[in-house]
Amino acid sequence: MSVTIKSAREIELMRAAGKILAKVHQNLGHEIKPGMSTWDINRLGDEMIRDYGCIPNFLNYNGYPASVCVSVNEEVVHGIPNKKHILKEGDIVSLDMGLIYKGYHSDAARTHGVGAVSEEAANLMKRTRQSFFEGIRYAKEGNRLSSISGAIEDYAESFGYGVVYDLVGHGIGTHLHEEPEVPNFRTGRRGIRLKSGMTLAIEPMINAGTPDVVWMDDEWTVVSRDGSLSAHYENTILITEGEPEILTLTEEEAAAMENGEW
Repeated sequence: MSVTIKSAREIELMRAAGKILAKVHQNLGHEIKPGMSTWDINRLGDEMIRDYGCIPNFLNYNGYPASVCVSVNEEVVHGIPNKKHILKEGDIVSLDMGLIYKGYHSDAARTHGVGAVSEEAANLMKRTRQSFFEGIRYAKEGNRLSSISGAIEDYAESFGYGVVYDLVGHGIGTHLHEEPEVPNFRTGRRGIRLKSGMTLAIEPMINAGTPDVVWMDDEWTVVSRDGSLSAHYENTILITEGEPEILTLTEEEAAAMENGEW
């Protein structure tokens, strides 16, 4: 397994890529409202990424036809934007996207409520986000990768949720997907030891019901097998000699954490 260790210069470029993506996520999240189509979201996201002089790295990646994966309700990931898919009050929508800045990738996902959502949906989104933070408590030099995976799984399953087994996080850098794979669950393997300079995309995908998923006929959209709601929260992080650095945290999220709102 070849896991890249980023140089100081590369880390600065990764930080810049992450900071731009965080701004896009924050701004795009504010645009979500009932009555807009999932294609509208993709169009806006694409424009925002390009306005920063960056390239949307999902567009045409392995044939994916859009710049933003827009997944609604039971759709876990890789939802294809569609002009006919209109968001309605009470939906939840996951936005997964990334960009390339001077040859370096960033990748992040957020799940948003569309207007007022149910308590079930609100809790799922909040707990999926928190499962990420439970995991990165262990994202420290010298720890095993499996410690991150196990912490995510334990937290999510404590609420009776299903942790998706068919999809995982990944390393990231000059390529969108690099080694290592980063599961959100225990695999029976201890995994690599983390080293300062590694950059990882950690992305819990959590279903309110079964962990089982199916692929739709478009060969991209992944849905929960039982039709239960699904949420997705992802950040690109940097392993350091101390605490991990979240490269794609939005300003609003950072403020919420600083104020103890999370």
